[in-house]
Amino acid sequence: MRNLLRPAAIAPFVPSLAACACILAACASNPAPEANPPGPVSTTAAANPPAATVAGAATQAPSPEEAKKAAEEAKKAEAQKKLAQDFTDFDAASAKEKARVAPMGKDIAALTNKDYPNVDAAIDAVLKSAHRNPGNADRDGQRHPKDTLKFLGFKQNQTVLELDAGAGWYTELLAPLLFKKGKLTVTSGDPNGPRTEYRTLVGMRTKAVLDKAPEIGGKATLLPLGKAPWDLGENTYDLVLGFRDFHNWERSGELDARLAAVFKALKPGGVFGIEEHRAGAGGDAKTWAEKGYVPEEVVVERCKAAGFELAGKSDVNANPKDTKDYAEGVWTLPPTLTLGEKDKDKYKAIGESDRMTLKFTKPKAKKK
Repeated sequence: MRNLLRPAAIAPFVPSLAACACILAACASNPAPEANPPGPVSTTAAANPPAATVAGAATQAPSPEEAKKAAEEAKKAEAQKKLAQDFTDFDAASAKEKARVAPMGKDIAALTNKDYPNVDAAIDAVLKSAHRNPGNADRDGQRHPKDTLKFLGFKQNQTVLELDAGAGWYTELLAPLLFKKGKLTVTSGDPNGPRTEYRTLVGMRTKAVLDKAPEIGGKATLLPLGKAPWDLGENTYDLVLGFRDFHNWERSGELDARLAAVFKALKPGGVFGIEEHRAGAGGDAKTWAEKGYVPEEVVVERCKAAGFELAGKSDVNANPKDTKDYAEGVWTLPPTLTLGEKDKDKYKAIGESDRMTLKFTKPKAKKK
């Protein structure tokens, strides 16, 4: 076997020492470039975790408390964004409505200064008037303003207080009806408040109804009110009206304080009229109020506790189709339709809520 690998056989393939020396010299004169030039050696590299580890720690899930706070902040930010848009929309709509009504001045003046044979004729004329906000008359069949006002004993020469007038659905009827012989005061938010508060927008809506024509609200008074206690005066009003307010008073925890203010403001023998979303059977007032409803027995009980006497009930605003079991409360129904297009036709077919209409009086002073 040794003969098969003779030195002479492989000698041609072994380079000479001189050739190897030349090759090494050539390599030494052209060193290969390094991929990354060497940098300074860090003495703290072992002490600090890699960057990937630090980044991973920064994206750890927040605690339940932090997540809740973040969700609340996001909700507030979204609410403020929507409110800002609501103010913008209101500014445009109110300017448009004022421009629409401006040419009607003479007709409105004739409406408000006319002597009507009776309150029925006066209410009929106001209901037909073009000064009303577009779309409001469409709700007459479900709100029954004529029958409601007559049941509560409304007269054109009364001093009337409308509580929490809001968008002014009733205000635009009461103002012209009382323009000539009576006096109207409405409470609402402060229209001059900050535009970051919803209550300011409510006040602006009420004021817009009175301001769109001097022949409508020129003699009415807007009384901005915040939280209780309220100062509504004493023995001042013949009629105080609370349309769909009771649940808000219950929710705020100020119901009894507000009833006390109303009782004080009403003249002896005067009427306190309430129209309110009527709750179903069972459950407590607080739970129902969060859904926009109030048990009728609770309304009667609390008003009696404030000193009022129940003088009558009417089902003029009753609606047996209202099942009162909606996840989003009474606002599921018209006019709010809070679910938007979802089951819209279904809820429009039900109509506006089932409502109690109650008449209370302040006892007259006993004769000595």
